[in-house]
Amino acid sequence: MSDLRPKAFDLIVIGSGPAGRRAAIQGAKLEKQVLVVERGHRVGGVSVHTGTIPSKTMRETVLNLSGWRERGFYGRAYRVKEDITAADLLKRLHMTLDHEVEILEHQFSRNGVHTARGTARFVDTHTVEIVHEDDTLSLACAEQFVIAAGTRTYRPSHIAFDGCNVLDSDEILSLPRIPRNLCVIGASVIGMEYASIFSALDIKVTVLEPTESMLPFLDRELRDEFMHDLRDRGVILRFGTRVKTAYAINQGHCAIVTEDGRMLGADMVLFAAGRVGATDSLGLDVCGLSADSRGRLAVDPRTFRTSVPHIYAAGDVIGFPSLASASMEQGRIAACHAFGEHAQAPPEFFPYGIYSVPEISTVGMTEEEVRKAEIPYECGVARFRETSRGHIMGLASGFMKMIFALDTRRLLGCHIVGEGATELIHIGQAVLNLNGTLDYFVENTFNYPTLAEAYKIAALDAWNRMPKARPSASIESFRRTAAE
Repeated sequence: MSDLRPKAFDLIVIGSGPAGRRAAIQGAKLEKQVLVVERGHRVGGVSVHTGTIPSKTMRETVLNLSGWRERGFYGRAYRVKEDITAADLLKRLHMTLDHEVEILEHQFSRNGVHTARGTARFVDTHTVEIVHEDDTLSLACAEQFVIAAGTRTYRPSHIAFDGCNVLDSDEILSLPRIPRNLCVIGASVIGMEYASIFSALDIKVTVLEPTESMLPFLDRELRDEFMHDLRDRGVILRFGTRVKTAYAINQGHCAIVTEDGRMLGADMVLFAAGRVGATDSLGLDVCGLSADSRGRLAVDPRTFRTSVPHIYAAGDVIGFPSLASASMEQGRIAACHAFGEHAQAPPEFFPYGIYSVPEISTVGMTEEEVRKAEIPYECGVARFRETSRGHIMGLASGFMKMIFALDTRRLLGCHIVGEGATELIHIGQAVLNLNGTLDYFVENTFNYPTLAEAYKIAALDAWNRMPKARPSASIESFRRTAAE
């Protein structure tokens, strides 16, 4: 039975991923009546069910069961569990997802956020029609909207997806079996995360990428370090290779044909060459909005308002940077602006986290960007094996690079590849956004033994290369103030 009498709300949020949940809770904190419409069976969006949380859970499961972290001591053949199955990988995944959904549902309930399961579509600029799971219809209207519909996998017609042998990045989380060798099409963040995760299971992995490199936004030295690590483990990286088609010949036997005429074989194919905004079913034309060729919406980067004043958009649906952490802030800021509340503008520098094996995290300018900006600089480098903690953990790899301006000694960028990179980066992030200098790292004490000690090692490495000069003005000013 359908309810065609619109229910009125102050704010309707379409999607319950990181951007949607934060926008909804912020709206509720402002004492507004909020409705979240989620097309999935459970709240959480792509982040909880097919993206951020599941892939990171699979990564942690692989590292634990494979004994990856202990191989520095016991050798590459060491494994905690000899015969790892797909069921082993999925068991922990389901437990984690159930917990995440439970927390999110509790947050919505505690803050009085209303939820509706179904697909939302605009019928006029202030009203959406919701098609529920049981095919009933309802209407809801609001003064303000936040579109946080997220993305879906890009599935081109030349790839013969079958959900068993040829998979996209969502389907890989329902892995039917563990392959002996895997072909990953696309050296994107998602592609490289899964390529390195399966490599940690001692699976032969081949990566095909049409461009001449991978992860182009990374500092080149960091990217080179990561590629060296992958190749040392036997991962084959083929750049400049365009795939003409990929299909399953039979169960557990796939063929990949490249545009230059090569035919490659694999037990399984993972296509991970991009995602598109899930906006095609929203009825945007009714509101005067339109998405680009990848389904993304254009917004004001400070307020996240679209070209329609009462409609905002946040999260992956607006494109770059497509990070869960950034999406949360975007949703909060959008909700604040929707109701005329002050909101701090998004910071210029925020950390990127790539949950590959090993992890990669970066904040600030790359060396290439510093050179382009013609800023005189110096770099400092530390390797995790140089730290006592690295020896204790059996780390043979791991690399930190910091870039400092010569004239002000300010930190310009921090780049890490190795164990715990996504946790370590926040020290560099704080110093960078507070306009801190090399002196902070040189003059402060770090817990010992820790991997964070790499900050001091890298800073001293940079200091040894820099022209000897007086401490920065900011440090001397601080000292004078403290003395007074």
